[in-house]
This record gives sequence, C-alpha cells and structure tokens, in this order.
Amino acid sequence: MRILDWRALGPAERDAALARPRQVRDPQQLERVRAILAEVRAHGDAALRTLTKRLDGCDLADFAVGEAEFAAAEAAVDAGLRAAIERAIERVRTFHAAQLPRALRADTAPGVRCEQLIRPIGRVGLYVPAGSAPLPSTVWMLAVPAHLAGCPQIVLATPPRADGSADPVILTAARLCGVTQVFKLGGAQAIAALAYGTDSVPRCDKLFGPGNAWVTQAKLEVAADPEGAAIDMPAGPSEVLVIADDGADPDFVAADLLAQAEHGADSQVVLVSPSPVLLREVAAAVERQAATLPRRAIAEAALAHARLIRVGDLDEAIAVSERYAPEHLIVQTRDPRALLPRLSAAGSIFLGAWSPETLGDYCAGPNHVLPTLGFARAFSGVGVDSFLRRVYVQELSADGLAAIGADAALLARAERLEAHARAVDLRLAALPQRQAVTA
Repeated sequence: MRILDWRALGPAERDAALARPRQVRDPQQLERVRAILAEVRAHGDAALRTLTKRLDGCDLADFAVGEAEFAAAEAAVDAGLRAAIERAIERVRTFHAAQLPRALRADTAPGVRCEQLIRPIGRVGLYVPAGSAPLPSTVWMLAVPAHLAGCPQIVLATPPRADGSADPVILTAARLCGVTQVFKLGGAQAIAALAYGTDSVPRCDKLFGPGNAWVTQAKLEVAADPEGAAIDMPAGPSEVLVIADDGADPDFVAADLLAQAEHGADSQVVLVSPSPVLLREVAAAVERQAATLPRRAIAEAALAHARLIRVGDLDEAIAVSERYAPEHLIVQTRDPRALLPRLSAAGSIFLGAWSPETLGDYCAGPNHVLPTLGFARAFSGVGVDSFLRRVYVQELSADGLAAIGADAALLARAERLEAHARAVDLRLAALPQRQAVTA
C-alpha cells in the first residue's frame, strides 16, 4: 500500500491519487450490455433462458420462485440467523418510517390553493446481487422502504445458483419483508427483464439495487431509454474513505479498509491522515489481517489500488474527502462529531471508533444502497422518498384567477408564448359575466 504526501503532489497527481480504479462505462463491455438488452427486448423469456444458461450455467424452465422453493429456503436457514435478520429488518423499518413525508397545502394568494400529494411508484424492481457473495441485506434495505412508501407491486430479481435455485437466505429475507414475487435472474439480463418486461416478468417503473459493472451499465442504459425504467442512482464498485488522526486504533482502521476491499477487486479504499506513524501502522496491520481472510485474493487485488494519503492537518483531510465524495466515510478522530458540520459529500458517515461501516451494511438502520464514483456530491442514498412521487395540485377560484391571472399572461408573453397568455385572457374576460350571473 503506497503512502502519498498530498502536499507534495501536483494537480494532475492529486487527480490520479483520487481516481477510481476502473471506468464503469467500459466501451467494449457497454456494447455487450446493449446487445443483451436488445436480445431480451426482442425475444423475451427465450432470450432470458439462453442468457441464463450461458452466463449462469443453469437451465431454467421457470424463473419465478414458487411456494415450495420458498418453504425449502426457510427450512434451510438457521434459526439464529433468521432472528438476526428479523432484528435488522425492525431497525431498518424504525429508521425509514421516520422518513415518511407529509402531504402539504398552501394558499399562495387569496383563492389560489396549491397542494403537494405523496403517491407511491406503482411497480418497483429490486435487484439483489448473489454472485461470489450473496447480499441478502439488500433485500431489507430495498423492500422495507418500498413497503413503507406503499408501492402496490414489488418485484425482486436475484441471480440463480448453479443448481438453478436462489440463495435461501435471500428468499427467507424476501419472505420476512413481505416480498413474494421473486425471479431467478441476474446481471444485465435481469435489468432488461425488469425494465422492459417479458411474458414472465412484469415491467417495472423504477429499478433499485447495487450490482457489478454489468448491472450498473444496464441500469444506466435503461434509464436513458424513454421506453425503459427509472433507476435509483448511478452506482459502481464499493468504496470507503477513512479520516483518522494519531488517536485512532490502527487495527480498527485496517479492519475497516479490509471490510470494503473484500467486496471485489475493483473496490477502493482510501485512508487520509495527518499522522505518518498511523499510516505506517495501518499499512502493517492491513498486511497482517489480510493474511487470514477467506477472501484474501479479492481483498489484495483491491488493495493494489488503495491509497494512504498523508495530509497536513484534519482541515486538509476534510478537503480531500469532500473532493473524493466517498460512498462510505469513516471518521476515527479524537472528536469525530466536531468534523461533521463540514462533511457533506458522502453517501453515509460513520463517526467514532465504535461505528464500523459493517453495522451500516446490515442492521444499524440507515440504508446501505448509496451513491459511488463521486455521485455523492449530488445523489443521496436510497430512502422512503426514493419510492415516492410528489404530485402537485393547483385549484383557483374566480377571485384567485383575478388576483394572479394578469401576471401569468404578462410572463407568458415575455416568453413569446401567446397561446399561454390567451388561455388566461379568455378566462379573465369571462369573469365579469360569470360574476354577474352568480350575483
């Protein structure tokens, strides 16, 4: 792991130090993703069977998970694990329930009533990864806010295993969250099915969930297609940035870096600290802890592009973090909350030595589906509002039209939209007659 001195780097070197390890929109891979999307749109279920056999190595006659498979999955899950899932779901529900917005009404002028209605998205598609490391936690991170929002139909897709079954923990989590419509589909083909629909898979209005580069590219493609589906956010490989001072425990910091590194070879971990001693101690602790990890090869591949950055002080550490805009930001300093008012560009922030990012992944309460690749500057993590729409209502009385109509006509003509103005003028002209009839 290389230690870089931020103050010794020029502008181009600083850009390189904070560059993500790979481009999500790889041109060659993008063409293959587009081919998969086109194939599913053209041939529906037949294409899904062909792609599932070729890419997942299993032959599926039916993609939908039936009652027998749900029951077998629940029987296979240890009672202790099931109880932990139930507790995690409850904490996530408690946090997200507090996010529920309220409808509002405001009279902006006499006789001008304006309202904001809150309406759920009709049909949502949840993607739950299950490749080298199945992620059942994504089920409750997506299904819980979807249910709280009141979405009428929730569809879940997750990759099949080699034997054609779905991961039993994912199915158990789905059942505990009240999701009964689950399809054994993975990768870009799953995104295509959810976005465009097939004879078996219903077309969804908005897609949610993390995934590998294939899933990410497919989501971006369908979001750009008027006939596709909206998506939660742009996302890519997982990442963490840690701000630490000389009071941090190097073993804790190393463990947090490795927790992200084991996600995948393209994950990125960054440590920013004003303490050269801490940087060296963390580097040694990472090497020591990685040696015993079951996913050591994956973690070490990610560590190959890790960054340990020495800064002059914590103010500079904050500036580096804000520039990078990490998915996860961990603050292990003597007074972590003192830094919070100046931290903004991050998907989720973890304060203090006793707040490992792992808890946010599973059971603290906030969502773990977060923006990556620097999108945390403008995007938020998934919440209840992600599954809702705001619908605006305007209702004017005759007095309301009389009060603001002339302004509207004047502004319309300023934009050279005469028909807009006349739609108001006609009504204003009719007001005396209507009022006389009423009188």
